[in-house]
Amino acid sequence: MPLIEVNNLNVQFETPDGQVTAVNGISFALDKGQTLGIVGESGSGKSQAVLAMMGLLAINGRASGQALFDGQDLLSLPANALNKIRGNRVAMIFQDPMTSLNPYLTVERQMTEVLEFHKGMTRSQARARSVQALDAVKIPEAARRIGMYPHEFSGGMRQRVMIAMALLCEPDVLIADEPTTALDVTVQAQIIALLRDLQRDHGTAIVMITHDLGVVAGLCDQVMVLYGGRVMEQGSAESIFYQPTHPYTVGLLGAIPRLEQGGGALVAIPGAPPNMARLPSGCPFCERCTLSEARCLNTRPALSPVSDRPDVLRACHKSVAEVTQHARELSL
Repeated sequence: MPLIEVNNLNVQFETPDGQVTAVNGISFALDKGQTLGIVGESGSGKSQAVLAMMGLLAINGRASGQALFDGQDLLSLPANALNKIRGNRVAMIFQDPMTSLNPYLTVERQMTEVLEFHKGMTRSQARARSVQALDAVKIPEAARRIGMYPHEFSGGMRQRVMIAMALLCEPDVLIADEPTTALDVTVQAQIIALLRDLQRDHGTAIVMITHDLGVVAGLCDQVMVLYGGRVMEQGSAESIFYQPTHPYTVGLLGAIPRLEQGGGALVAIPGAPPNMARLPSGCPFCERCTLSEARCLNTRPALSPVSDRPDVLRACHKSVAEVTQHARELSL
């Protein structure tokens, strides 16, 4: 049985313009020690999918489907039962550590209360364990700096504090929402290496939400590509990177800078992300897709396995051969 299994997850929001479906029917399974990368542009539904799993949707949001963890459906658990799992066996690194950390409490207090609540430790035991966690994420002089406030740390150090807090209870599943956003490339590389080491040491399963395909390449086993709240393509990281079968995946890969191209112009995806309240009845990507045709606008393609690669799922009317030719034209 997978450690975590999500089946037909949907997320809707009630807005003044009507109901908006931010996530539409995503499914995946993750075993111990595996990493799933969820990629896509801003507004594609990446964060809302995992916030639904954690019971952290905004008050106007509603989730349906299943999110099974160790046989329990996280979506239907009462709040007190979910609190025993959240932060303990399933932990999350939020996108912005400055707004996720309480500016009025020291790092020590924010870390020790997690261990006091979930593990029943005394304050002194929790402090010693918290210092160990900060040491593990390479915070210099952890025993001294644990008494500082969040604003006294740099952005990279605050992100390390968030990672340390998420890993205090050695969770089975770690959800990382854009853990390297707004960090310089050196700190990004250090954090990715840190997550890889922690996964190796503890066997933690990781769900990585990002728009940075370089991060995905360095850490993930499986990849799910979202657009307009729907899965465009899903499969192993190797398949997605070296043999993409969906025009949107090809577009994302084409927008990555390449040193071997001599610093030439990037191949941008035309247009802008869709209005989630007014998606086309067919493929959500059709209005920006250079391969689209009439049926793409009116008929939604089913998410189905690729004939000779059953581990890869795609939602596209165009043949794999046509998409592959398109990728070749972009020199992917």
